[in-house]
Amino acid sequence: MVNHSSYMNKAIKQANIAERLGEVPVGAVLVIENSLIFESHNQSIILNDPSAHAEIIVIREACKKIQNYRLSNATLYTTLEPCVMCFGAIVHSRISKVVFGAYDPKTGSCGSCINLNENSCLNHKPEIIGGVLEDECSDLLKMFFKKKEFKLYTSRH
Repeated sequence: MVNHSSYMNKAIKQANIAERLGEVPVGAVLVIENSLIFESHNQSIILNDPSAHAEIIVIREACKKIQNYRLSNATLYTTLEPCVMCFGAIVHSRISKVVFGAYDPKTGSCGSCINLNENSCLNHKPEIIGGVLEDECSDLLKMFFKKKEFKLYTSRH
C-alpha cells in the first residue's frame, strides 16, 4: 500500500521552496512504481511564464527523464487541487492518479470549482484523491496570502 502522506510531504517541501522564492506555495511530485521521478514547485513569477505551475514543470521534466510523453502508471502529488490548465496536461500525459492536498474553490478542476474528470468528452480519466494532508497544504497558502495582504496594506499607509 502506498503511503500518500510521505509523497505529499515531499510536495509540501517543494511548496515551501516556492514560498521562499515569492511564488505561490504549490509543490508537486511525480511517482512511477514507487520511484520518485521528479519534484518541483511553482515558478510562474521567476520564469515570467503563466504555465510554470508545479504540476506542469513536473510533467515536462518527468517526460524528458523517461523519454516518453505518456506517464501511464504515474501518480502526481500536488499540494493544491489542479487548475484547468494542469488538468489538461494530466489528461494528455495519461497520468493514472492525482493526489492533492488543499481544495481550491476558485480554480480547482477536480470538483471544487468544476469537475473536469466527469466530462464525457475526455478520453482519459485519472483516479482523483483529494484532501491528503489538507490542513498543512491549506495553511501554507493561507499564510502566504495573509502575508501578501499585510504587505499590501502596510505599503499603502
